[in-house]
Amino acid sequence: MNKFFNTAGLCSTDKHYMVDPLKRLAMIENLINKEFYFVIHAPRQSGKTTYLHALTRKLNGDGKYIALVTSFERAGFSSITMDKANETLIDSLYQASFAQLPEIYRPENPKGKEYLDLKVYLHNWARNQTKPIVLLIDEIDSLMDDVLVAMLRQLRDGYQSRPKHFPSSVALVGLRDIRDYKARIKEGRESMGTASPFNIISDSLTLKNFKKEEVFDLLDQHTQATGQEFPGEVKDEIFRLSGGQPWLTNALARQIVEYILEDDFTRKITPEIVTEAKKELILRRDTHLDCLIDKLNEERVKTVVQAIINGDNIIFDKLDDTVSYVRDLGIVSQTSPLKFANPIYAEIIPRIMALSFQDSLPEEIEQSKFVDQTGALDMEKLLKSFQVFYQRNSQAWLNRYEYKESAHHLLLMAFLQRIVNGGEIVREMAVGNGRLDMLVKFKKQEFALEIKIKRDNISIEEGKEQLSNYLDRLGLVEGYLVIFDPGKKKWEQKIYYKDEIHNNKKIIMVGM
Repeated sequence: MNKFFNTAGLCSTDKHYMVDPLKRLAMIENLINKEFYFVIHAPRQSGKTTYLHALTRKLNGDGKYIALVTSFERAGFSSITMDKANETLIDSLYQASFAQLPEIYRPENPKGKEYLDLKVYLHNWARNQTKPIVLLIDEIDSLMDDVLVAMLRQLRDGYQSRPKHFPSSVALVGLRDIRDYKARIKEGRESMGTASPFNIISDSLTLKNFKKEEVFDLLDQHTQATGQEFPGEVKDEIFRLSGGQPWLTNALARQIVEYILEDDFTRKITPEIVTEAKKELILRRDTHLDCLIDKLNEERVKTVVQAIINGDNIIFDKLDDTVSYVRDLGIVSQTSPLKFANPIYAEIIPRIMALSFQDSLPEEIEQSKFVDQTGALDMEKLLKSFQVFYQRNSQAWLNRYEYKESAHHLLLMAFLQRIVNGGEIVREMAVGNGRLDMLVKFKKQEFALEIKIKRDNISIEEGKEQLSNYLDRLGLVEGYLVIFDPGKKKWEQKIYYKDEIHNNKKIIMVGM
């Protein structure tokens, strides 16, 4: 069977094209050799499980350690009792060992026995072995409240007796960094006391996205196996769209090879096919993207996402934990200015946020009414129609909308998305830039729009300069500056449509 690009679960070298997982965290073995306890965190479907299993295979193969990956996800629900949690965690560990280790290295079968807690079970396992144990605990942050506290304290209590009477090295693996465990446990408590379960953690490591050369190597593996080439410009575009996010990288490649080209390795891969693959992924909203969208319901995620869409500033001394959390989820970039982690997230997140608007738009708002006989999109007619729609509906719609801070922007996006269906809307946004830039592509037409909230007269002048610079980058000579005025002026003063020249560019001012 030919190898393929994997988008579901653990990667295997004999079945899948894959980046060498061990190179992604090369320093781990040094921590293990020093008998450290540490944290590995990364967003979902970043390759954590593949990495952990590759690491255990190497450690067990080298013969120095007994290495085991276990998941604590089965105990991750709020109604579980402490006794049931201990029983579940012990059973999970044993079942994992049965699949991964020879019988001589396994802990004893807990069936029919009673253990006070996980600590005792780990103690018995370690003291009956001649090699030090390396325990990699996946889905650690699925545990809740007192169960999480108890489990961490058991690890701390056994820490001093390692390596002969407790695992020599333990990795806590999940979505979140150690600071988020602390935040969750401290919630509703004045203090955790002096016996902190975190004071044994030496390092916190992030499993980062693929580097550009790793994405290229992944794609080249397909070329070597089938002869079907990913040209340089195609590889560049796949990396740009995915930002090196492992699931997105594989999903784009798989969409191209299996779904669009139907495993016909004689067909050429072009940039246009990459664009088609991106659109299909976004429309299909696979599990990875749906999990991402679910996070938008969390208040602190909502705060950061709306700031990016609006171009607002964030006061980092007050919101640094929030920003770190959203970064850990993989939704936003690790760099400044803060923006969505990759162009696919930048498109799908606003689209989903605007979906309730789009689904509620009247049926008469349709593409055919804004396209002339030649098939060209009439952007002036579109924006003037939106002005009328906005005047009639904005007060009722915006007041009941969940994402109030970015509702103006999202309502316009929903209107555009309904009409440009089949075209493309490229969004550029980041915290602190004071605007949202959009490039609407419809067949061979391109329209540049900049959206601003009028705070004062300065914001309009800034908008002209910003749009002028945006047009320079795009190589266009005219664009639309859409200005939402939330003030208490009469509609007759807010609604206008006029042209101005700024820096030799035609700026079409669209007020509302």
